[in-house]
Amino acid sequence: MQRSNCWQGQDRRKVMIVDIVLDVDGRDNKEMETSYFFDIALMPYLSGHERTEKEWAKLFFDAGFTDYKITPAFGLRSLIQELTCNKG
Repeated sequence: MQRSNCWQGQDRRKVMIVDIVLDVDGRDNKEMETSYFFDIALMPYLSGHERTEKEWAKLFFDAGFTDYKITPAFGLRSLIQELTCNKG
């Protein structure tokens, strides 16, 4: 039986992330420019990129989380909370 990554954590734990959540439709050009700048800055060091909410959701569900909450709170950055781990 293969268990999800979050299964290894303790019960009632919350994972909190502060990162950019791309919203292509709702952002103005300056915000998109800044997001793309971060993408370019991350590429050579971390092979990273900024994610849309759909991409974040796939990442969470693939890791075994069944619920998440995204709260825009810090300019371009949002508070992302993974709330429920599927321990099955």
